[in-house]
Amino acid sequence: MTDDRARANWRLLRGERELMSLPRVSFVRSIMMNHWYHHRGQLSVYLRLVDVPLPVIYGPSADENSFG
Repeated sequence: MTDDRARANWRLLRGERELMSLPRVSFVRSIMMNHWYHHRGQLSVYLRLVDVPLPVIYGPSADENSFG
């Protein structure tokens, strides 16, 4: 994707009515980040169900006592 295309507005339409408009790069970033957060949440729930500590790649979790 070129810089010009990334900066161009992306529009969500319903028929002829515009529901949303924002720079394409903002839309892509938002969708990708939400997708990653969703799967990170799925992984953390699964790991807790099978009694596996959460990996530190996500930072400290509430499971750890950082004040101890």
